[in-house]
Amino acid sequence: MSNSTRGQRQRRRMTTLSVLALAGLMAGQAGASPAKAPPDALASDPARMGWMVGSPPPADRTLRFDDGSYFRFPAMRWSVAHFRQLMPTVNVSRGLAAPQPLPLALREDIDSLKFLPLGRSEPMSWQESLLANYTDGIVVLHRGRIVYERYFGVLKPQGQHGAMSVTKSVVGTLAAMLVAEGRLDPQRRAADYVPELAASAFGNATVRQVMDMTTGIKFSEDYADPKAEVWAHASAGSPLPKPKGYRGPRSYYEFLQTVKPLGHHGEAFGYRTANSDALGWIVSRVSGRSVAELLSERIWSQLGAEQDAYMTVDSIGTPFAGGGLNTGLRDLARFGEMMRNKGAFNGRQIIPAAAVEDIQNGGRPEDFAKAGYKLLPGWSYRSMWWVTHNEHGAYAARGVHGQTIYIDPKAEMVIARYASHPVAGNAANDPTSLPAYHALAKLLLGSAP
Repeated sequence: MSNSTRGQRQRRRMTTLSVLALAGLMAGQAGASPAKAPPDALASDPARMGWMVGSPPPADRTLRFDDGSYFRFPAMRWSVAHFRQLMPTVNVSRGLAAPQPLPLALREDIDSLKFLPLGRSEPMSWQESLLANYTDGIVVLHRGRIVYERYFGVLKPQGQHGAMSVTKSVVGTLAAMLVAEGRLDPQRRAADYVPELAASAFGNATVRQVMDMTTGIKFSEDYADPKAEVWAHASAGSPLPKPKGYRGPRSYYEFLQTVKPLGHHGEAFGYRTANSDALGWIVSRVSGRSVAELLSERIWSQLGAEQDAYMTVDSIGTPFAGGGLNTGLRDLARFGEMMRNKGAFNGRQIIPAAAVEDIQNGGRPEDFAKAGYKLLPGWSYRSMWWVTHNEHGAYAARGVHGQTIYIDPKAEMVIARYASHPVAGNAANDPTSLPAYHALAKLLLGSAP
């Protein structure tokens, strides 16, 4: 076998080693359109395509983690609702208490709601936008009641779905909670809490800079470049055996210690998944719990959730803080409703109100502007949440392929959406998502109390 062939095979294997690590793709980056238009939402419906049906499934409908077939479109539309079947995970327990019901107040006027997509001259209906964005499931809460709920493909109310980089916002919320409780000082250096990071680019960054992704680190997420740091991150985080001769880091923690500096901390926002992993390590060290354990103890078991959540893990069981969370859709909405209510839900104050208020206030728009998000003018980033600074004070958790928690405090609205758009970057679905959310907020805002 030639060195060229061996190298190609190893790169292909590295691609499949940790596709979940690639869920740290820039949520909101401009994703290049495929050379050939992908099948639309109806043609790519995973239930219609019959992925993984049978005992065993037919060879042409069998998906595997180790060869990467599970994350190729359109197969990934099945996989995002079945990650636990394909890779190692750790549970996020909902506890033993009874679920807290979400009251129903379903409306019939939402599907026909019209809005104007960004950059277009013709309006679109809410119902049409769901197909345009390859929606797998969506729940809308208004004043804590379900006013809209739809499921498509293989996602069911009792199912779970990958949250992708929405995970970052959940981890950011855990950190904000520890800050509000005085257990984590955002002005101290990351290395003060995790000495193992001292020699890395994170060592002299403040915790706040890590939380807001204003660190100066060398971490390219250019997947066309085989030398980009994202490949080392993916390989380190993979739970699969490493290729023969591999000498790189073998866990997320080992990888973080290798991150080099680039630029200066605190100068600009730069979306890098490595920040979320570093924050997860800090949170775990301060709390004495893994991210999954802390999430269960402090939030998930307090929400009255219907289902356990779970997180994907690396080879030593470290939860992937950058994109490994999987939840039921209604439970994702419960989390959003807790945030809308300043950290209160299910009859208790789960997150300190000060933590939520700090997130809502946002970061520095001038720092965010340097990242060049053309579809997000005037936004900012705070504790791993995206803040719109619009007239409603809306803010969001965002993940690749269309995962979203969108919170509009003025309209008393929470939207939780799971999706499997063929293009990873949210720039592909924002034009038909963001104006739809705002139009719905205006509709609900005009509703009688």
